Amino acid sequence: MSECTEHYTRVGDINLCWFEWGKAFADQGTLLLVHATGFHARCWDQTVAHLPGRHIIALEMRGHGRSDNSGPITWGAFGDDLVGFIQALDLHNLVAAGHSMGGYCLTYAAARMPERFQRLLLIDPVIMEPSTYTASATLHASYLDEAGRHPVAKRRNNFVDADAMYANFVGRGSFGLWQDAVLRDYCVYGLVPNPDGEGFVLACPPQVEAAVYMGSSSTNIYAELSRVTMPVTVLRAFRAEGPRTEMNFALSPTYPGLAALFPQGVDIYLPELSHFMPMQAPAAVAGYLAEAE
Repeated sequence: MSECTEHYTRVGDINLCWFEWGKAFADQGTLLLVHATGFHARCWDQTVAHLPGRHIIALEMRGHGRSDNSGPITWGAFGDDLVGFIQALDLHNLVAAGHSMGGYCLTYAAARMPERFQRLLLIDPVIMEPSTYTASATLHASYLDEAGRHPVAKRRNNFVDADAMYANFVGRGSFGLWQDAVLRDYCVYGLVPNPDGEGFVLACPPQVEAAVYMGSSSTNIYAELSRVTMPVTVLRAFRAEGPRTEMNFALSPTYPGLAALFPQGVDIYLPELSHFMPMQAPAAVAGYLAEAE
């Protein structure tokens, strides 16, 4: 894997952090990677390792990683940030992959600037059934406790170091599906110094992550899909039948009919994988990304 460099770019009123591998070439497009809720750009490291010799940029969204932790924490704001970032760096000929919330954001950006993209790879994107966006209550409202707190807002936030964070997550729940190297990257790059004392805190604060989940059904993107005119591949993970009665992030949130709504959409169902595809099978994700070029 080529050397990774860290950069910062001002977009609107916030600073966004991004990481770069390789150099841009006139005869090659840039690979743009956009992470999921609660994660950061370096969660892509093991995917990047299977894409040698390419120019790759991975962005950290507001409230995540080393980007500014400032509001509004809304899906529309995330999409606008991505549009502004692409404009600020004047990126063209993009082959782009977005995981989960990142897939939603790429769709949002591609609808507004289709001329900038060659292809999209949407990795189990959080674009849910159309009826989800017209419901009277937000999707995660049923998971709130009596005090109105989302379970994610109560997750552990303080760690002595990355090793302690790794020990806390290894083998637990969905983390047990991850490749070990990806989990270590998540921990090594997923902490920032604690501003209020010793040790470290999560680079995506629990209350920010919870706010993202609470807003997941607030911005309906379906009217914009027809403007995403480049080829789009949708990877979908295992999806349980019937309504969700528990908060299980390993299950696919993606509407099964999504790919058919893009002018050039292709659906690939991968029931052997969970929602955490880039963490579980980075080589396979890299293969799909290479095929998208």
